[in-house]
Amino acid sequence: MFEYKMIQIPPNIAVQMKAHKGNEAAAYLENVVNQYASKGWEFQRVDSIGVEVQPGCMDALSGKKANSSSYYVITFRKKK
Repeated sequence: MFEYKMIQIPPNIAVQMKAHKGNEAAAYLENVVNQYASKGWEFQRVDSIGVEVQPGCMDALSGKKANSSSYYVITFRKKK
């Protein structure tokens, strides 16, 4: 039996131009995965999850449409 943990990560990583090396996303992900691995969590995968936020009553009356966003989630697991 496993216990699972999902960690939401930012869809974009800001980098200063002079520090840009091209591997920032991999380095960021590696850092997060190693943090959780040190606590006994095993990395499983990264998923993109779409979320659609429906407008409230007043916004819908004024013609506002649903807003879609993508979020990224890292899945970890460990034995119970």
